[in-house]
Amino acid sequence: MFISVLDLFSLGVGPSSSHTVGPMRAAHDFRQQLGSLKNTPTLRVSCQLKQSLALTGIGHGTDKAIVLGLHGFQPEDLIHSDVDALYADLRQKTIITILGKNFHFDPKLDVIFDKDALDELHPNAMTFVYGQHQTDYYSVGGGFVMTRDQMIGHVDQLSTDALTDCDYPFESAKQMLMMAKDRQLSIAQMKRANELSRHSESELQQGLEGIWHAMRQCVERGLHSEGKLPGVLNLPRRAKSLLEQLDDNDPSALNDYLSVYAMAVNEENAAGHSVVTAPTNGAAGVIPAVIYFYWKTLNWRQSDIDEFLLTAAAIGGLIKHRSSISGAEVGCQGEVGSAAAMAAAGLCAVLGGTPEQVENAAEIALEHHLGMTCDPVHGLVQVPCIERNAFGAVKAVTAAKLALRGSGEHLMSLDRCIEAMRQTGLEMSFKLKETSLGGLAVAIAEC
Repeated sequence: MFISVLDLFSLGVGPSSSHTVGPMRAAHDFRQQLGSLKNTPTLRVSCQLKQSLALTGIGHGTDKAIVLGLHGFQPEDLIHSDVDALYADLRQKTIITILGKNFHFDPKLDVIFDKDALDELHPNAMTFVYGQHQTDYYSVGGGFVMTRDQMIGHVDQLSTDALTDCDYPFESAKQMLMMAKDRQLSIAQMKRANELSRHSESELQQGLEGIWHAMRQCVERGLHSEGKLPGVLNLPRRAKSLLEQLDDNDPSALNDYLSVYAMAVNEENAAGHSVVTAPTNGAAGVIPAVIYFYWKTLNWRQSDIDEFLLTAAAIGGLIKHRSSISGAEVGCQGEVGSAAAMAAAGLCAVLGGTPEQVENAAEIALEHHLGMTCDPVHGLVQVPCIERNAFGAVKAVTAAKLALRGSGEHLMSLDRCIEAMRQTGLEMSFKLKETSLGGLAVAIAEC
């Protein structure tokens, strides 16, 4: 099993990896297909959004993502753009031009939110149509997209390479620990070796440094920003004011700083600004908060951050491979829970933990997110999402510290915990999986 650290951590825009980044990439891919077709003046391009994408797509900016993607934009192209202004301009256009050919597409008519449509393969389904040409896409979490053929064939775009192409092809935490013991290597060392079978040393290093640079910028932008977040909740940003209340000389302020850093990132995400999927946008604050805190307090070097990211990616890859990181598929346990497990593992590794302690840290963090629902109020990635990242960061550090105090031996393995998350997600009501039809999303309407 191979999922690259450079894929698991990718640059994108908020507020959602599955509802914004993924649909934008799908729309861009369909645009590429249109370029090879003969355009017919009487035909229109349309996009039908289904189930979770339809139910919470407005609050997640899915309609904006479709329009931007069809007009040729990718998430990474928009890092320094005024996305709202760009969308406002594109929304007035009724023609898409591709390689000199014009295709009719009216955003006000041709992005269809079909709340009653279901798809048996995944709740984040969308169908693009142009005449007889039709493609079904699925946004499977973390900004990754698969077509119907890939879903039916169980061909995950993240792990299509043969296992033998990796030096350490572990598909489970058990295999990972056995390899680490046999070769006397750390998890990060094995992950780096696997990465170097796909990327050059310079490409990998530049990628890791770029991920950290983007994360750090996101934290610091959030810490200096004020005002209200977009949407009907009129929620004020709090990270800047909370930071101003903290005392650097207070030895008990660890959790306060972790919370503020995580909230700063997720306020940026909620505003639709650039973030790093880690492993999703909805959980984008957990890992940067933990790295940023220890970078500031322990003067971490880039090599420490590399070890953190590589270890975290190994754990995140296992979770995605064996379960899901999609809130629409397994609830927020798959988003913030996965991020906390990844952060706990990364921190434990950098602080000197053995592979067994690292696996234990990841399991502790994930275990204490099991059953967490995805119930965003008004379909916005704000309540409870922003504060939830703060708690995820705190839990991650707690898990790492607990694991470091132990021997690495523990009752519940990470593999079994991941399976428990998968089963819990299957049994969870669809109302609690990014539909805004249950939980806090309806509780606020009743108050």
